[in-house]
Amino acid sequence: MAAEKLTRRIYTTFLMLLTVAMFSTAGVARQLDDVTLPDNVTLDGTDVALQLNGMGYRTKFVFKVYVGALYTESKVDSRDAAQALSGPKRVVMHMVYDEVSKEKMADAWNEGFEENNSDAQLDKLKARLETFIAYFPDLKEGDVVLLDYIPGKGTRVTINGDVKGEIEGADFYTSLLDVWLGEEPADDELKEAMLGEDD
Repeated sequence: MAAEKLTRRIYTTFLMLLTVAMFSTAGVARQLDDVTLPDNVTLDGTDVALQLNGMGYRTKFVFKVYVGALYTESKVDSRDAAQALSGPKRVVMHMVYDEVSKEKMADAWNEGFEENNSDAQLDKLKARLETFIAYFPDLKEGDVVLLDYIPGKGTRVTINGDVKGEIEGADFYTSLLDVWLGEEPADDELKEAMLGEDD
């Protein structure tokens, strides 16, 4: 009898710990179908904890291309509020489409910058944009792109854990963020999701 009671007690304790673990995991991550992202991150080279502001799908026609997410030091619900934050930021692109060629990525970056910047601004950004675009290979399902703003340094591009390089200037990241949050965003629904409007 004593052995049976001990076994039941161990089993009950195990179930309680398992339940706590499940809810703890749910508290530190957010999931969109098969893509799971942490609620909080700290970028290398910074000591500021960023929180997941929002995440959603970038769609093209009827196809889901990637899950896009925005991390900020405090919650924001507008483009201006996001741009006003001077600390580190992160945009995540988790690819879910079979393959997007580097040529199509280049077209998308050029379009996003052209639609959200004046000609004068584009002239200042052109050389850096070309360097940025050159970092991108063909992207396949499962690839993860991190676009981090590091104060005092600029935009760090990491693809599948490999740091491709950094683009100097806060103005570059401002324009990059406008690809998703600007007046002419890549995807209106993704803009709303990244700004937490779907939460």
